[in-house]
Amino acid sequence: MFNSKRVVLAHFWLAFAAFGVALLLGAWQMYVRSPLHPWLQNPEHYYRSVTAHGSAMGYVFPTLIAMGFGYAVSELALKRPLVGLRWAWAGFWLVLVGAVTAMVPVAMGLASVLYTFYPPMIGNAFYYIGVVLVVVGSWIWVALMGINMRAWKRENPGKPVPLAMFATVAGAYLWGWTAVGAALELLFQILPVALGFTNTIDAGLARVFFSWTLHAIVYFWLMPAYIAYYTIIPRAIGGRLYSDSMARISFILFLVVSMPIGIHHLFADPEVGSGFKFLHSVFTALVAVPTLLTVFTISASVEIAARLRGGKGALGWLKALPWENPMMLAVAFSFVMLGFGGAGGIINMSYQMDSTIHNTQWVTGHFHLIFAGAIVIMYFVIAYDLWPQLTGRAVTSLKMMRAQLWLWFIGMIVLTFPWHYVGILGMPRRMAFYDYANPEIAAQAIWVTMSAIGGFILVISAILFFVILYQTQRGPRVTLPEYRFSTAVHEPVKLPVALNSFSLWVTLMVVLTVTNYGYPIGQLLSQPQTSVPAVPVGGQR
Repeated sequence: MFNSKRVVLAHFWLAFAAFGVALLLGAWQMYVRSPLHPWLQNPEHYYRSVTAHGSAMGYVFPTLIAMGFGYAVSELALKRPLVGLRWAWAGFWLVLVGAVTAMVPVAMGLASVLYTFYPPMIGNAFYYIGVVLVVVGSWIWVALMGINMRAWKRENPGKPVPLAMFATVAGAYLWGWTAVGAALELLFQILPVALGFTNTIDAGLARVFFSWTLHAIVYFWLMPAYIAYYTIIPRAIGGRLYSDSMARISFILFLVVSMPIGIHHLFADPEVGSGFKFLHSVFTALVAVPTLLTVFTISASVEIAARLRGGKGALGWLKALPWENPMMLAVAFSFVMLGFGGAGGIINMSYQMDSTIHNTQWVTGHFHLIFAGAIVIMYFVIAYDLWPQLTGRAVTSLKMMRAQLWLWFIGMIVLTFPWHYVGILGMPRRMAFYDYANPEIAAQAIWVTMSAIGGFILVISAILFFVILYQTQRGPRVTLPEYRFSTAVHEPVKLPVALNSFSLWVTLMVVLTVTNYGYPIGQLLSQPQTSVPAVPVGGQR
């Protein structure tokens, strides 16, 4: 019995509503800064839009997906009612109220500080209060995931925690600790200024605190996508998971090594010494390990599906894959975008090479390939896979699903590849206007136009996605078989404690974070006269 359907659906619909609004804002930004549109007379409108786009896409959308998916996994994997259903609703309403509270001052032009908060710029206090409410709502989910896993383990002593739940709890614990950095920045650096208690801020220290959150949050976004790779895709394409243990090791590695790496975003900032910048660069490289493990394991799982369908030979099995299955298309597209985005990330993580593309459109292209491409397309997979379970109605059109996924993939490639190219040429990101009459950048106009076209293709894909969900929700009721996640070729009967619990790994995560951030933070706190005057945004003072 799926008792938490309503709370899961509420999270998903709110998530995709935020996604739709943010996507329209992103497409508008591409249009108004392209040669297709004359210069915006008030560039503040652009930065207002960027702040809303980034905040909705970065904080609201993936958080709600992770929460809703987590509640679904808890019931479907553990096969027991969700513990704390009322608390789950409380978390949902906190996120909703927080999102509205944050977006109102942004829409009014009182908080155009981007989703990175960008100190020493200070926006309206309600923007930051809204973000805090979103985080607090998500922390309720973190607590509930841990509580539900422990309740199941008490009832099933010694048994392996189902992989989907194990991975979900790993993602929850990762987010719980990831958000601490931004929380410290907001509570002790930004809000005192925004509320009028002081008029100066230590911008360098604030940015270090945010770097704690800034890159680890990417892996929080990524966790639901990776859970879908391991626990949905093999079953959906008619195969088996190659290795349960390798999957668990991947999620453990994400938990441990994705935290202490955020200072690689501050390579150009003078507040942190080169030694710690290099250390974070090294740890960033380590994050490639769980990704490579995942690529190998899922590729092997896909091959198993093809062999079960009669695929032969070293490469001939590729023809036997169910390419007509939207889930097969989605994972293939996701891996392609993950590969291109990851290759770009090698440049970003290098302490030496990053200077070439720092704060250029290259970074924008890399980021969108990973998040909007590889990750979001798997969010579509989660929705498509769970919607029949949530609504009791079957998805009506596989052809429409395939078209939607193709459009998302094509749109993302058309959007991001030109960004990489103009970034290498030195085009800065987060600019409201480029003078394409200037002969220095005139040749780049066609590439920026291509990116804008890619943005519109993505909007068409998103519209198709909403149509599919709406049609499914309004379609005829069907009797569905019991939902199951993918099973491994060799299902574990017993696991080492290290692969079935998190005490050791959470401790290691905290220790590594404190090691990699403790000294830079302590050094900045000990320095006198590091604060600078705050810069109010939006004329609210």
